[in-house]
Formats: sequence, C-alpha cells, structure tokens
Amino acid sequence: MRVLVRRCWGPLPGGGGAGRRPSPQWRALARLCGSPGVEDGRGSRVRKKPPWRVLFFGTDQFAREALRALHAASGILNVHPSCLPRWRGPAPIIHTVLHGDTVTGVTIMQIRPKRFDVGPILKQETIPVPPKSTAKELEAVLSRLGADMLISVLKNLPESLSRGRQQPTEGVTHAPKISAGTSCIKWEEQTSEQILRLYRAIGNLIPLQTLWMDNTIKLLDLVEVNSSVLTDPKLTGQAVIPGSIIYHKQSQILLVCCKDGWIGLRSVMLKKTLTATDFYNGYLHPWHQKNPQAHPSQCRFQTLRLPTKKRGKVVAVQQCMK
Repeated sequence: MRVLVRRCWGPLPGGGGAGRRPSPQWRALARLCGSPGVEDGRGSRVRKKPPWRVLFFGTDQFAREALRALHAASGILNVHPSCLPRWRGPAPIIHTVLHGDTVTGVTIMQIRPKRFDVGPILKQETIPVPPKSTAKELEAVLSRLGADMLISVLKNLPESLSRGRQQPTEGVTHAPKISAGTSCIKWEEQTSEQILRLYRAIGNLIPLQTLWMDNTIKLLDLVEVNSSVLTDPKLTGQAVIPGSIIYHKQSQILLVCCKDGWIGLRSVMLKKTLTATDFYNGYLHPWHQKNPQAHPSQCRFQTLRLPTKKRGKVVAVQQCMK
C-alpha cells in the first residue's frame, strides 16, 4: 500500500453535496489543511475541503494509472531525509551516520519519472546531527521534521510548486541499500571510530559480524573504550595485532584491537547471546588453558568473508521516507 499526495480541486470526497455529512477521513484532511471552518448538518464545525487529496492504491494497474494522472496534474511529492543532492537513494539516514556527517535535514521535492531524487526542491531544512546518534534515533528526529514540512508545503501547495528550484549539480552523493557484506568488520582496515559509526548506522538492522575459530560471531553491543581502560598494562605492555581480544575484568567488556585502537563489546552471539564475561569464561579462557604455548593472535577475531552470492544479496531495508 502506498500513499501519494496531489492537488485536487474537485468535489467533496464521496460525492458530497448539500445536506451530505462529510466523512471522518475528509474532516481529518481538512483539519490538516488548516482551512476555515463551516457548519455541518449537526452544527459541528467542519473545515472547507483542502486543495489536495490522499490516494491509496494497491494493484499494479491502478498504480500505473494513478501515477500517470498525478504526474499530469501537479506531480508527486517526496519527503526525503537528507539535504539533496547529498545522499540520493534508498538509505540516506544510514549513510549520514556511517560517514559521520555533522549536518543533515529533510527535502520536500517533486518526483521525476525514471530517475530517483533529482526533482525540483520545494522546501529544505537542515539540522545538526546529534553526536553519537544512531540511524534509528536520527530517523525519529527527521520523521517529525519531515511531517511538519510536508504539512507546511501542502497548506500552500500552489505557491510551493511555483517556488520550486532545481537541485545543485555540485555535492551529489549516493546512498545505496546496505548489503550483508557491509556488516563484516575489517579489523586491519577500519578504525575504532569507523567501526562504532558502522554499529550506530546499521546495528539495529543487521548485527555486525566477525569470524572466530571458523565460527561466525555477531557483535551485539559495542561501546567506546574509556580512556582509563586504555592505560591497562595488558593493552600497553605488549604488541597486539588487529582482531586481538582481551577481557577487561574491571569493566566486564571484551576489548578488540582494530586499525588504530580498541573497541569494547558487552555482548556477542555465538550459538546464543553471551555477555562478555560469559564468552570469556566459556570460550576464551578455556582456549588459552588448552593452548598455553600458542600465540594470542591465533585466538583473535578475523574478517568474515561471505560467499559471493550472499555478499551480493541486498538487505531489504530502506531508510528513505518515501
């Protein structure tokens, strides 16, 4: 089911005429439009019909005909959660967090046939990205902003359409869908900040993954490592390589070495969800006891290489408010 918005100067929905009581749906739309009120047959206050209508459609044939009619009239509006032309595509919020953007926003634009997110901008507002916010948290903020902006545009639709401006040709970036391979951490290549941003961007959709002793492990709860923890002799007194794992008893977290430092893990999933302490007691400590002469690097996390077919499979998640 989809919802589209277009201008509509026609009669009252449902064939309304003199003496006919407007439907609850129409009265709700009228209130959103903010038009002056009139009295219905029972003396209740009802607003005049708005200059737009919401259409719901389901079948492909009806959808095609509705789209043709909408485009021929005044076009279709799209609420896009980024400052276009930055992050065109289906996952703008994810890529905003993933790339550490400090400013984002919402764009109300007109749809252009056969090309995504390139139409004229009717309204655009920017906001700062809250520090360390997740994509889910940012989506909630942008959803509220986008709803307010859409209502504002619809209240003055003719004027909004006349003031539409073309998108700049500079600053174009793309936000493709996220694949399962994106969740595989590359310990030798990614910094601690990049891994934490990845977690905040997709962690609520796809758990980050790594490889340990030929087993796939999902990393469920990543945290920044406190500066006081970094002074521990275990971290400073020996040479470690990316992927190395150290259990920090005082804070009860697993410390994992990456390209430029450390990240913390409070829980993981192997065969079941385990706290950092459970993973240490059940797996790490017994391994070291059985292999006292082995180098610690043999017990480290390694980059998970997904099969080509699985890696190419796109995760069906879109952060785009379309």
